[in-house]
Amino acid sequence: MSKQYYGGQAVIEGVMMRGRKSMAVAVRNPQGEIVLHEEPLTAKIYTSKWGQWPIVRGLTLLWDALGLGMRALMWSADVAVQEEKDEKPIEFTGPVAWTTIAGSLAFAFGLFFLVPTLTSQWVAGFFNDHAFVDAATEGVIQILMFVAYLWAIGQMSDIRRVFGYHGAEHKTINAYEAGELLTVENVQKYSVQHTRCGTSFLLYVLVISIFLFAPLTFSWVEQTWLAVLLRFVSRLMLIPVVAGIAYEIIRFSAAHDQHPVMRAMITPGLWLQKLTTREPDDQMVACAIAALEPVLAADGITNVVVQPIEAPQQTAATVPATVGD
Repeated sequence: MSKQYYGGQAVIEGVMMRGRKSMAVAVRNPQGEIVLHEEPLTAKIYTSKWGQWPIVRGLTLLWDALGLGMRALMWSADVAVQEEKDEKPIEFTGPVAWTTIAGSLAFAFGLFFLVPTLTSQWVAGFFNDHAFVDAATEGVIQILMFVAYLWAIGQMSDIRRVFGYHGAEHKTINAYEAGELLTVENVQKYSVQHTRCGTSFLLYVLVISIFLFAPLTFSWVEQTWLAVLLRFVSRLMLIPVVAGIAYEIIRFSAAHDQHPVMRAMITPGLWLQKLTTREPDDQMVACAIAALEPVLAADGITNVVVQPIEAPQQTAATVPATVGD
């Protein structure tokens, strides 16, 4: 059995953590209490042997982002908008949820695919439609737009709090992997950066796609709309391959992060994480610890100490899942 790497993501006023057998989301409600939701991981990508195969296991990150991550985000939004402690949560599901998701995906498609691909086709026209010039231009534009997007949303106060919880998630995982007891004081000593961060993963994806998509420019297609459609379909179909390769690289580099070559590969991702993480306060760290503890316990790891802090008061309540696997 391969080594289990723990991790998660920041959500609204909280943190989601995932292990081998379960996931947990710890979120602060408006009363300042920590509310905890746990559920087992039953999807085949987690429970089957093929889900641990090299390259294939990289799909777990995509599933986490589109499946677990979105559900955790919805649930955290439900908790965050409760005005009264015993108020029934506003269910961020159904048409409201999926309309929001569809709108977000459409925006991402327009911003990170249509603009770069049309621009790269225009630039490549000055170089006899050279395939690598086309792919490289598309990739560079995507990277620049990605960095600019992260910087822009990082100026919003609400997003800065999410980035603070992102930092708390990293600190907690760093402390756990260093063998520390998970107290707020211990966790706060660690870095907000982590070699296996999803931000670094996305950077690897963008760089790898430059080389993998180079032969797939479809410059021979005369109709612009058809060339754009073919590019979109080909890239959509190759996303699992790109994600699998990126995951194996980031996994290998994290395991050999002291090697000079690996440090050179890791460094750009760590720099980029400065845009997506903030130093968390103690309340954020306590939330991240509360999310990790049940995940570790589900994997049989119980030598974890969680030190509560006085204010605001913390409580743990198990909330049923709003969306099934």
